[in-house]
Amino acid sequence: MKSLFRWGTTLSLVASALLGSVSVENLAALALTEEQVREKLKAVPVFAVTDSKGSPLVASIPDQQDQKKTTSVAGVFISQEDANAFVQRLKQENPELGKKVQVVPVSLGEVHEQNQKNRTVPNGLNFAYIPNQQQVKQAQAIWNQNGQEKKPFQGVPLFVAKEASNSGYLTIQQNGVSSIPFFFNKEQLQSIVNRYKQQDPNSQVKIEVVPLEGVIKTLQERNDQQLEKIVLVPSQESLKFLQGLSQNQLQRPNQ
Repeated sequence: MKSLFRWGTTLSLVASALLGSVSVENLAALALTEEQVREKLKAVPVFAVTDSKGSPLVASIPDQQDQKKTTSVAGVFISQEDANAFVQRLKQENPELGKKVQVVPVSLGEVHEQNQKNRTVPNGLNFAYIPNQQQVKQAQAIWNQNGQEKKPFQGVPLFVAKEASNSGYLTIQQNGVSSIPFFFNKEQLQSIVNRYKQQDPNSQVKIEVVPLEGVIKTLQERNDQQLEKIVLVPSQESLKFLQGLSQNQLQRPNQ
């Protein structure tokens, strides 16, 4: 799998999302091109478990449509810590295999692109996103508050804030450009909401949660120009990884 790139742009976008002024805007009801979707997803690092040649670790699971068949699936972790923990468990449970694998950072955009290509290939490899379980618990708690306690949250949670009075999305204004941030980490969004409430104590902002997989599908299919404003904000853990990677790239001399 390819390595990450363009992280300077990524960090700039995230800084805009975290530091810009906060306001509320309606998401009015054109689908994004596949290239535009990939560009949005490239801002997010995810973590694959691969061999030394970069081939992902693959599991065979029963096909949902035909239990007599199997489907090849490779897990992609949203959290680097979760990926590292998985490799450590693998080394304990299967030392021979464990010593052959490593955690490799890739962009979510690359994984999405590969998934799209594999759908056109018979018995193509599927990539499954593995969420951080703490954030899944946060997502389930929000669903329970919204009367969906009988329905378990599935997928990778993304947290977004809305104004309850008019259903407008919380937006970030930076240099005259507005964006709608979707967070992989609820705590990061909560700090933005708190800042907004300080500006407008009478506001009734609530946090909602949607699956990443559903957001990607919406970006691909929904006819809505406002979708261009969506920015995916990586977790604090991933931001630290990006900052370290960017510093290493800056310090590395040209070959």
